[in-house]
Amino acid sequence: MMRAWIPSVLMVVCGSAGAAGLLRGGSPVSAAVFLLLCALFAGLNSPLLFPGSLTAAEARRRSALDHRPVVYWRPGCPYCLRLRLRLGRKARRLHWVDIWRDPAGAAEVRAANDGNETVPTVVVAGRPHTNPDPAWVRAQLTSTPR
Repeated sequence: MMRAWIPSVLMVVCGSAGAAGLLRGGSPVSAAVFLLLCALFAGLNSPLLFPGSLTAAEARRRSALDHRPVVYWRPGCPYCLRLRLRLGRKARRLHWVDIWRDPAGAAEVRAANDGNETVPTVVVAGRPHTNPDPAWVRAQLTSTPR
């Protein structure tokens, strides 16, 4: 769990160092803006925003039981972030697989996308959908049992 926080913590530390340099250079407003942007980026890529990641095998198993979609994603992907933000609280009902943590998940994404690791790839009822519209994904959630 601690490893998931490393990129966000590094972003805040680097942002703090950069802001300190700007502050020493006599630009307090630039320093504040830079630090705020770094903190925002760190928050958007933190574990607070994305639900806990499963392995591909565990996500498939759970999806077979509850018929909920599986989302293959990776940190830093703007399309994954867009999907997560547009789904809101409903995103927690999906099974999320971080392809950078799970080689089997990355292999499944490559198999579904002609060898490319294109994310988000959402698997609904065994069929992969690459970068689907968030409204479509939300509709898939309403058609699955709670």
